[in-house]
Amino acid sequence: MKKRYTIKDIAREAGVHASTVSRALDPNSTTSLSDEVSERIHATVEKMGYRPNRLAVGLRTNRSLSVGIMIPDITNTLFPPIVRGIESVLEPLGYTSIIVNTDNIPERENRLLDVLRERGVDGIINGAALRDDPKISEIAAMGVPIVALNRKIDNSDIPYVINDEAHGIKLVLEYLYGLGHRNIGHIAGSQSLSTGQLRLIAFKEACADLGLDVDEKKIAISTRFDEEEGYRCAEQLINDNPGLTAIQCANDRLALGALKYLSENGLECPGDVSVTGFNDIPFLNLIPTKLTTIRIQQYEAGRTCARLLLSMMNKSDDKVPNETILPVELVVRESVAPPKAS
Repeated sequence: MKKRYTIKDIAREAGVHASTVSRALDPNSTTSLSDEVSERIHATVEKMGYRPNRLAVGLRTNRSLSVGIMIPDITNTLFPPIVRGIESVLEPLGYTSIIVNTDNIPERENRLLDVLRERGVDGIINGAALRDDPKISEIAAMGVPIVALNRKIDNSDIPYVINDEAHGIKLVLEYLYGLGHRNIGHIAGSQSLSTGQLRLIAFKEACADLGLDVDEKKIAISTRFDEEEGYRCAEQLINDNPGLTAIQCANDRLALGALKYLSENGLECPGDVSVTGFNDIPFLNLIPTKLTTIRIQQYEAGRTCARLLLSMMNKSDDKVPNETILPVELVVRESVAPPKAS
């Protein structure tokens, strides 16, 4: 049977005191050690295959060394790179992630928040927050460190990390305008989510800046960020706007639904109607009509949230910003072309 090593064994092998090993392995320790000592201890840990007893650590520090990660849709390929980014920061420090899926249902989110609290998580990264989210605000007020991911909560001090929604929408519209498009529709996200709200506001403002008509008939508001709603909204826009030449979608899944509607109803993309997305989820370069979209920093969004949460959990002297906006970029592929000559 393989021996289970203790901190004393590591200390003896590394030639340091046991308390020094504890400090080196404690992700929340504020005591600095020399690089040489820290590297020697970690090398010894690796060589001996030491694994700390997390239960004992939790009892000693009153921490669970676990964090909750809330996502709105586990089937959305946007989230694996984000979660990888979170874990790249937290896992080396000994934290375990508890991932929960809310399905964008407020009652489910509230129940899962209670579950995470009962599990004693040290903090929460919430990528499923609604604009009006009293439960998450209530828990934050109790002192639980929380960072909102990809979304912001109205009238709340909870720090959030979002994308530069306005710049992304502007980049797409300017690109379409430069190719000659003037009759452009928008499939908006749910207005109960900050992502949907901010991108719709940005669409209207960018249209006004370019002198484009912002007739409400050219806007279809989805209830979910998914393909089924993209299909329904594309049908609405095409039926209500004869001569529509382009559809700008508030995310890639809506765009995939719009592409399906066009394909099933005898319209070519981009020959008849150009389509764009937002986020650049994995595999968009593999679909038959490769999607022009806005690329967000998925991995970096996760890393940024994790670093902010760590500062909050450790009560760091570094002030955690309330707002962090990550840059975006336009990715041009095959789903956009100049409009047909009338």
